[in-house]
Amino acid sequence: MGDVTTTDLRIESKATEYTVTAAGLPEDDLDAAAFTITVAYRGHGLWAVLRRRWCLGADGEWEFEPIPSERTAAWLAAHRFDLDTALRLAAAEVPHLRTNGRTVHDAIADAARRQQAGC
Repeated sequence: MGDVTTTDLRIESKATEYTVTAAGLPEDDLDAAAFTITVAYRGHGLWAVLRRRWCLGADGEWEFEPIPSERTAAWLAAHRFDLDTALRLAAAEVPHLRTNGRTVHDAIADAARRQQAGC
């Protein structure tokens, strides 16, 4: 939509979330949520890399994201990124996602089998 100006009010719209997942896994597939990483805007030009309530750190480790009042400056510095870095980190993590012992490759293969079967 972009920016819109009315007579007395300027309206803005912006993207605040990106979904990062493997190509070949349909977004409406029953496994899609389990193999998706979200890059979410957190203010001040910084983004978080999330998998449900887990947040990726600059060290490549996933940590449970504390509530805002418990996030220290050091924690924020290690878990917030510019958009390009956040998207790159998210894309690098997708091939390594596992849920209940299954890989994202397993999920893609299962989705293809269900599609072929008409499910």
